[in-house]
Amino acid sequence: QVQLVESGGGSVQAGGSLRLSCAGSGRTFNSYAMGWFRQAPGKERELVAAISGGGMTTSYGDSVKGRFTISRDNAKNTLYLQMNSLKPEDTAVYYCAAKPRNPFSSRAYSERDDYNYWGQGTQVTVSS
Repeated sequence: QVQLVESGGGSVQAGGSLRLSCAGSGRTFNSYAMGWFRQAPGKERELVAAISGGGMTTSYGDSVKGRFTISRDNAKNTLYLQMNSLKPEDTAVYYCAAKPRNPFSSRAYSERDDYNYWGQGTQVTVSS
């Protein structure tokens, strides 16, 4: 089992940047494929970005491609989301998620139901 704690959320003006972090504990961090999801009020939780256990494969939601970058540092048990050129529509609670992976797999998983473990979320608010 892994415990996940997000940090780095806050309020920023449109066009600004934030970097979210997700610290993992428990089993070896690179045993998990990881993802960032977000949920705005009244909307479904949606994929922001996903990354394979070794970090070689990434996947992004269409609305954030070219603006957000997912990365991980397995030595530090930490997942990151660099968010640039933020827009008001990026306002949401951002969650990190983990899925135990096949050690021979380099997949990044894009579906919410793929993930077994979730953090508590961190609020990101972008004002115009």
